[in-house]
Amino acid sequence: MDAARTYSAAAHAFCELARRIPPDAWDGPGLGDWDLRSLVGHASRSFVTVSTYLRTTAAREDVTDAVDYYVRMRDYAAGLGAADVAERGRKAGRDLGDDPVTALTELMVRALDDVAAAGDPVIEVIGGLGIRLSGYLPTRTFELAVHGLDVARAAGLTFELPTEVLAEVTALAARIAVGLGDGEAVLLALTGREPLPPGFSAV
Repeated sequence: MDAARTYSAAAHAFCELARRIPPDAWDGPGLGDWDLRSLVGHASRSFVTVSTYLRTTAAREDVTDAVDYYVRMRDYAAGLGAADVAERGRKAGRDLGDDPVTALTELMVRALDDVAAAGDPVIEVIGGLGIRLSGYLPTRTFELAVHGLDVARAAGLTFELPTEVLAEVTALAARIAVGLGDGEAVLLALTGREPLPPGFSAV
C-alpha cells in the first residue's frame, strides 16, 4: 500500500525532527495559540488516531478518499470551534510527558506496527464516518508534513521532507482546493498569473 509507505516516511521524518528540538524550545512559541510542545502534541495525534481508529470497524465507506475527508472535515472542524481544537493540542502536548521525544517515538512505532498488520479495512473516523485506511493515511501524512514544517520554523531548524512525501502532500493540497471550489485560484497562483488571497488555505 503506497499510502502506508509514504505515511511511514513522513512519520520517521517528523520524529527525527523532534529529536533535534533544543530543550529550551519546547515551551517557546509554536503556532498560533500553541507553544511548541502543544504543536508537536497536535501532530502526534496523527499517530494516536491511526492506532485508535484501527480498533474500529465502519459499517460502510462514507468517505471516498483524502480529498473527500478534508472537504467534509472543514464544516465539522468549524463546528468544533477554535478553542476546542487548541485545547486538544495542548492536552496532546501534556500527554507526551517529561520525555516528549521518547513518547512521540513510541506512538509512531505503535501506529506503524498497527498499519502493517491491518490490511486495508474500512475504519470509523471523526464524526462516525467510514473510510478505508488507504484513504485516511494520506490525511495523516499531510498533517505530519505540514506541521513538521511548522515545528522546524518555530524551532529555527532546517527540515527537508522526503521527496515522495512532499510530492504527495502538495498534490493533495491542490486536489483539496479543487474539491472546495478554489482550484482555479490555486492553478493561477502556481503558474504565476495571480497571487492567492491573503490568508488563503486549502484546508
